[in-house]
Amino acid sequence: MSISNVTIFMPSVLTLIGIPGLESVQCWIGIPFCAMYLIAMIGNFLLLIIIISEHSLHQPMYIFLGMLGVTDIALSTSIVPKMLGIFWFHVTEIYFDSCLLQMWLIHTFQCTESGILLAMALDRYVAICYPLRHAAIFSHQLVTQIAAMVTLRAAILVAPCLVLIRFRLQFYHTTVISHSYCEHMAVVKLAAENIRVNKIYGLFVAFTVAGLDIVLIMLSYIQIFITVFRLPQKEARLKAFNTCVAHICVFLQFYSLGFFSFFAHRFGSHIPPYIHILFSSTYLLVPPFLNPLVYGAKTKQIRVPMVKIFCSKNLL
Repeated sequence: MSISNVTIFMPSVLTLIGIPGLESVQCWIGIPFCAMYLIAMIGNFLLLIIIISEHSLHQPMYIFLGMLGVTDIALSTSIVPKMLGIFWFHVTEIYFDSCLLQMWLIHTFQCTESGILLAMALDRYVAICYPLRHAAIFSHQLVTQIAAMVTLRAAILVAPCLVLIRFRLQFYHTTVISHSYCEHMAVVKLAAENIRVNKIYGLFVAFTVAGLDIVLIMLSYIQIFITVFRLPQKEARLKAFNTCVAHICVFLQFYSLGFFSFFAHRFGSHIPPYIHILFSSTYLLVPPFLNPLVYGAKTKQIRVPMVKIFCSKNLL
C-alpha cells in the first residue's frame, strides 16, 4: 500500500488492519477479547449499582471507585466494538475524523483513569495519616471538584494531539494503520511530513499525566506505609493495610502495562509488531476487566452486596 514518492493528501478514510501477521487467526483472538469486554461491562455495572444503592458507600473512596467504573466502561466501549468488527466482520475502514475521535476518547479515558487512581491514593493517604480530618478535608464539594479537574485535565491535554494531526499533517504515505485501533503514534507514523512536534507533545502529555501521577501516588503510599508500620497494634496495621491492597494491585497493573505499551511503540523497533499490538490492545482491556474483580474480592463493603445479588438470583 505504501509507495515511495507517492503521497496522499488529507485522506478521508483510513484502514485498520487489526493485528499484522495474525490476520488468519484474528477471528479466534476476538473471542477472549469479547469475553473480557462482557465481563468488564457486567462487573463495572454491578459495581456502580452497588455503590449507588448502598447509602453506606456514599463516601469519597467509593465515589472515586464509581468514577473508575464509569471510565472503564467508556474506555472499553470506545475500542472493543470496532476491534471486534475488524476481527469478525472485516469492517476495517474508518473515517479519518472518526479515527481522531476514537484516539481522543481512548487517550482521554486513559488520562482520566490515571487521575482517578491518584485521587484514590490521596484519599487513602488522608484517611490513614489524618483520620480525624478526613471527613472535613474530603468533602463532597472537594470530590466533585477533583472529578471535574481530572476530567478536564485529560480532555484538554489530549485535544492538541488531534489538532496537530488534523491541521499540521496533510500528506500521508499510506492510509493503512497497522493496528487494531487508532492509537496516537500509529496514526502519526502514517504521515509523510516531519512528525517531531507530534512525538514531543505525545511524550509531554505522557510524562505530565502518568509521570506526575505516579510520583504523587508513590509518595502517598510511602507516607501511608510509614504511618501504618508505626501503629502499635498488629490488628490495626493489618486493617489499615487491607484498605489499600486493592488500590495497590490496580495501580501496579495499570501503570506497568501502560508504560510497556507506551515505550514499546516509540522505542521498541526490535519487538515484533503483532506482540506489541496484542499487548497494547490487552492493556486497554485488562484494567476494565480486572478492576471490578479486584475490588469485589478485596473490599468487604463491595463483596458482601455483590454476593447478596448473586445469591438472590440463585434463589429465584
